[in-house]
Amino acid sequence: MTIKNILLVDDSKTELHHLSEILTKRGFSVRTAENGEEAWKRLEEGTPDLILMDVVMPGQNGFQLTRAITRDERYVNVPVIMCTSKNQETDRVWGLRQGAKDYVVKPVQADELMAKIKALG
Repeated sequence: MTIKNILLVDDSKTELHHLSEILTKRGFSVRTAENGEEAWKRLEEGTPDLILMDVVMPGQNGFQLTRAITRDERYVNVPVIMCTSKNQETDRVWGLRQGAKDYVVKPVQADELMAKIKALG
């Protein structure tokens, strides 16, 4: 699977801008959502090739949202990479148990993120 279209889910406008810039400079098409409700709307508009998911957000957190998305038959084949400041090993394990394929700790390093995306593609 070639990854071209990415959905970024993060409640921080600064983080959305930073990650969008990293990705668009490398040729990816990026859509953003600031919370779980917006993320579902973006998914209904078109299925992305990859989702980058923050954890700490108002309403549905990233762990809950990842679990819901990866268990939804429409999106079961869309990989999720957790992209969060939560850097404890227990958080990483929990994120992967919710269905995430990988886990990146903020501040995100462009080279590390690109390597993880390439590994999924």
